Amino acid sequence: MSKTKILIFIAASVFIFSASVFLGPKAINPFALTGTDREIIFLIRLPRAIVAALMGIALGASGAVLQGILRNPLADPYILGISSGAALTAALGLLSGLFFFGNLSLPLTAFIGAFFASIIVGSFGWRRGGIWPDRLLLAGVGLSFLFYSVLMLLISISSDEGMRRALLWIFGDLSIADWSLIPYGFLLIIAGLYLSVSRAKALNALMLGDELAHSLGFSVNRERLLLFVSVALMTAASVSLGGTIGFIGLIIPHIVRFFIGADNRIVIPVSAICGGAFLCMADLIGKSVMAPIEIPSGIVTAIIGSPYFLYLLRRRDVLNL
Repeated sequence: MSKTKILIFIAASVFIFSASVFLGPKAINPFALTGTDREIIFLIRLPRAIVAALMGIALGASGAVLQGILRNPLADPYILGISSGAALTAALGLLSGLFFFGNLSLPLTAFIGAFFASIIVGSFGWRRGGIWPDRLLLAGVGLSFLFYSVLMLLISISSDEGMRRALLWIFGDLSIADWSLIPYGFLLIIAGLYLSVSRAKALNALMLGDELAHSLGFSVNRERLLLFVSVALMTAASVSLGGTIGFIGLIIPHIVRFFIGADNRIVIPVSAICGGAFLCMADLIGKSVMAPIEIPSGIVTAIIGSPYFLYLLRRRDVLNL
């Protein structure tokens, strides 16, 4: 039965991805493509759908891993302050108007911010030769408040078009997506996903407690560090690709566990697949419902996700990992 559910998830995800390519403000018939249709698909819609899928994959898998590391069902990839660090440096680039690397300037500055935020959070969470979940969580929350406070200060004193662009990007604007953003994002996300899936058995043990994990032969500090690195890689790459999009890392792992159980060897890859499909769907809704005005994907994910999460919370105790 579990295999059947997984196949259903995969089929639904492929369908949603295809719909995000061929549907939108203007529906395109894939069996009767004109020259203009091909340009729209290959220059605009396909890279945008791929970026959305990659970001969703990273956020879904990161949420599943992070909830296990911290043993906190309300944890999501942005709780560690990585996204706020990326948003701050990206906004600095936008507001300063410095674009030395063309279209790569924004994702590059965002990744630099996410990278340094990961190092800072990791250093605060490191104690006595290992990462302590409580310290990591508190450090992430504290740094998030600090980074976003500085970010709001920068935006409040800015009066140019860069301010509007920065605000849209913070809420997850995928309109800048193009082919140049995909290769490096793909490599980083796949590397983080491979690392997290390869340590899924250890994560299962960590969720049962450090003492039990140690008795099963796992090095608790080493495993937690490797899993944190995987989350940092995927979250940093995701934010640098398309901005800060919340809620996917929080709700998708809960939905997956609701249907297929709590084994992280299955939960992590299925959460990645469902996260990618969810963000593709959110992007399709955002660019279609009020066309030609686009709603940032981060707003759509919150509008769709929060009521469903409350529904699940009422129907079943989804807070049990």
